[in-house]
Order: sequence, then structure tokens, then C-alpha cells
Amino acid sequence: MKPIPYLCLLLAGFLVVVHCNHVPADHDDNHDTETQEHPSSVHRNPKSKTPVCSIACSNADFAFRFYKQVTSDAAEKNVFFSPLSISTALAMVALGAKSTTLTQILEGLAFNLTEIEENEIHEGFHDLIQFLNRPDNEIQLNLGNALFVGQELKLLQKFLDDVESLYGAEVCFSNFQNSSEAEKQINDYIEKKTHGKISNLVQDLDPFTVMLLTSYIYFQAHWENPFSDSLTHEADFFVDEKTTVKVKMMTRDGLYKSHFDDELSCEVVEIPYNGNVTSLFILPDKGKMKQVEDALLKETVGKWIQSLKERRIELYIPRFSISGSYDVKEILQRLGVIDVFEDHADLSGITGNPDVKLSKMVHQALLNVHENGTEAAAVTVVEMVPTSLPPVIQLNRPFLMLIIDRSTDATFFMGKIVNPTEK
Repeated sequence: MKPIPYLCLLLAGFLVVVHCNHVPADHDDNHDTETQEHPSSVHRNPKSKTPVCSIACSNADFAFRFYKQVTSDAAEKNVFFSPLSISTALAMVALGAKSTTLTQILEGLAFNLTEIEENEIHEGFHDLIQFLNRPDNEIQLNLGNALFVGQELKLLQKFLDDVESLYGAEVCFSNFQNSSEAEKQINDYIEKKTHGKISNLVQDLDPFTVMLLTSYIYFQAHWENPFSDSLTHEADFFVDEKTTVKVKMMTRDGLYKSHFDDELSCEVVEIPYNGNVTSLFILPDKGKMKQVEDALLKETVGKWIQSLKERRIELYIPRFSISGSYDVKEILQRLGVIDVFEDHADLSGITGNPDVKLSKMVHQALLNVHENGTEAAAVTVVEMVPTSLPPVIQLNRPFLMLIIDRSTDATFFMGKIVNPTEK
């Protein structure tokens, strides 16, 4: 039987929080008290209904479904990935899919096809990419896509037009017959787009590959209220009842929005970045991680956000750097996306013939969390002389973390930190 050509799909989701080299002279905690618009409230005005709004809920559902599949295999391991990177890449594939293959992809991405048209989905991703890549963004965020195409592959012009106009994808030609040359070309591209943080993602390229798609995210942001380097100290982190590791524990006394969920027995703290992006840290009580994970849905997160109240907190959070690598193909098959990986895949919208299938889909993400620049130290030290002792929240046992864009509800990154010392 003639071997079927392969399409490969590679995803590089990357997050880094770096030192802030300059803190404005008027930077103080007064900014804490400003009213912030949260993801759950952004779209209440029906006039604001846009393509981005149409895909927001499904993207959130996909993020939590994917997370639960990942943790079912590694309950006691660190988890970190970019659901937005994965869903964007798969949506690009959907541009060329037809029949059952198309239905499985879109339903696997948590879209209800009785409520949303296919063109609305692609318009939503287009608007989201355009909005997040806007030049006036206070954070550094680059969300992009690329196609590496074999010289012998003839793509339909409509597919090329759509992938470029809707997803802003760069189209590059590759010589897949020379695997080492193609691997170097693609790895160099990914390394450049992720500022050197993700390298050698493409390995053992299949000789029958005819096209490779990649979707990447690079995100860099400063804490709205930095931690002081001088206050970071060594402390215990309790991985489980038998394992304790030493970590560099950052600390800050200031105003934070938080909520304790009595039903799920977990503390939720919002730590905002400069700009329109925020992070949620979820700290379950001892022995309650599984209970919280089982309830992890967009409705749960929405309820947490609505319940957040600002108060003064003495916050302790470890400095850590973790990464995650995943075989997305295997996880998607469990979510019902099957045909696109089989010989009977219908990706005829790519070449005009149902003669290609996806062979591989991998994802790598990296997270680095630490203090901001030392120019904020004086402000922080002053805040550490309270007139009364504030409540203390110590993230010194396994916790969850979400990075969310407030304007679009997009979940950039999602993770579980079980052991901060494991890279």
C-alpha cells in the first residue's frame, strides 16, 4: 500500500515573567484599589457580542477538558500548557477538514455546532489573534502561526488564503526529504519566536512529512506590584505528607483580591500583571486537590472571580521555573478527535484530495515566576510594617495557576505546581 503523506502539528506555548527594569516613581499600592474588569463580567453587555465572545466559552471548556486528561495520567506531577496555542493550531487544521473529520475537530475543541457556525469560529480566532497582538499592549505578547510546506505539496489556494488571512500564518517552504535540514529550519524558527526559550522541539521528523504547522505564544509581563528581592528567603514546600523540599519563597504584604471557597476548601488569590492580564493562584486545603480539580470548570472559575474581595494579605509564593511537554495527539484522541490521525482522514480542503493525515502533535510550554526589579523594594519594605497583622496566605503546598486575559477571557496558560524544584 502506498504510504500516506503526513501533516505534523507542533505547538510551542511559552510564558516568562521577568525582572522589571524600571518602576515609575509614582508606583504605589493605590493602584491596587482600582476597579478591574474581570473575565466573567467582560461580556455582559449584549452589544459587545463579537466573534471573540462567541469562542470564549468553548476555549475555556477545552482548556479544562484538556487539563483533566493531562492530570489523569500524572496526578502527582507538575502540569503546564497553553490551551490557546493548542486550540489555535487545531482550528487551523479545521480550515482544511471536511465531513466527520471536521466535526470531530470542532467538537473536540468544545464547540457546540448547533449554536455556532464554522465561519464564526475562524472569525473569532482571527479577531482574538489580532487583538492580543496589538502594538499598544502593555504586556509583551506574541501569538503566531506558521506552515512549513514541502516543495512537492500543492495546496489549494483557498486554504492558503484562509490560513494567512484568518490566522496570520507565515508560509515557508521546507525540504522534508532532508530531515536534518528541515528540523534545523523549523527549530530555529521556533527558538527565534520564543526568544530562545524553546529549542529542539522538532526531532525525528517523519520522512513522509509533507507539511508542518506550528503555533506559538511568547508572553512577558511584570507584576503590577512587584515582590522585593531582599525579602525572598528559603522555606519549606510540602509536596506531600512524606516529601518536603526547600524553595526560595517570595513575600509581600499588600492589597490583593482573594476568596475562600468553603464548598471546595480552597483559597483563591488574584495577582495581576501590568496591563490587562491577571493570574489566579488556587491553593486547596491539605488533601483537597482532587476535589478542586474535579470541580475545575469555567463556571467554577467565574464564581471565584465574582467572589473576589480586596483585602490586605501577607502573601508567600515560591519562586519557580517549570516546563511541560505533551503528546497532544494521544490526548485529543481521548477527547474524540480521531479521524484526523487515521488513513481515512478527510483533509481534502488542504490539497483537494483526502490524501493526508496528521501524524504527530506535540506541545511544550515553560513557566518562570520570580520577583520584579529591586527598585520596588523600598515601597515593599514600607508595606511590611503593618499597624495590625494581616491574614497570611502561604503557597507552600501544591497549587493551581491560571493566566487569563481580562478583555477576551482567553486562558493563555494553565498549570499545577506540585513540586517547584522539578524543572
